[in-house]
Amino acid sequence: MNSVNLVARLTTEPVVRSTAGGTQVASLRLAVPRPRRDGEDQGADYVDVVVFGRQAETCAQYLTKGRKVAVNGRLAHSEWTAEDGTRRQRLEVIANTVEFLDRPANTDEPELAQDAA
Repeated sequence: MNSVNLVARLTTEPVVRSTAGGTQVASLRLAVPRPRRDGEDQGADYVDVVVFGRQAETCAQYLTKGRKVAVNGRLAHSEWTAEDGTRRQRLEVIANTVEFLDRPANTDEPELAQDAA
């Protein structure tokens, strides 16, 4: 089973682009806090998330750096050869749903689950 569930905060603004077919794609970077050990902060793990379609547009419109979200999706692995000839690889989460868990500071945006389109 390939299932990922994360609750985290955005470290940057969402980055949106369009595919050749016109589908919107948003890239999110999340900081997932590690469990505290002996009451001490253990830092965070940083995870890249990819969101497609109408959900990507909604994330780009309403999410900003620092917002708390819950993401449900699957883990995806990709490999490629860089221009300098080195092999590169990446793990990222392909989101099925992104739920906004807090409100922005200066707006009346509703707290809704944003399902994949």
